[in-house]
Amino acid sequence: MPRRRRPEHSRSVTAQPPMFKRLLVPVDLSDRNARPLQMALALARASRARVILLHVVQQLADTPPAELAAFYRRLLQQGQRRLQVLARPFARAGIPLRTEVSIGQPAREIVRAAARHKVDLLVLASHRVRLDRPTLGWGTVSYKVGILCQCPVLLVK
Repeated sequence: MPRRRRPEHSRSVTAQPPMFKRLLVPVDLSDRNARPLQMALALARASRARVILLHVVQQLADTPPAELAAFYRRLLQQGQRRLQVLARPFARAGIPLRTEVSIGQPAREIVRAAARHKVDLLVLASHRVRLDRPTLGWGTVSYKVGILCQCPVLLVK
């Protein structure tokens, strides 16, 4: 009698290694970050990944940083406090997390952080593309990061 094969869906599944080990989630401290943070939390849970929350304080052009030291210090402190609040859901879920605040050009600093931390996925808020003006967002941080970053980038709208 021929041996019957079990259907594909009923075969036991061997444990797969996690798809993502390190996620980078850049945030700009606006209200647009709720969906990317929720997505990163779900991905981190599913993959048992570590998460890095990053905020980049925009450096003012043509102004020596020393002249604005107190100003930048306040923005760094404010950014760190805000990141601590955004980190709470990850901490409650037991997800390993670190927070970083830096000063510079956001797209450049995000790409550098992704390389430095060897992240597997970058989860980033993105603008919605208008079909009547699709080139409108070409200068955005999300567009630049999507083009320049060497790791996969998940743009969340």
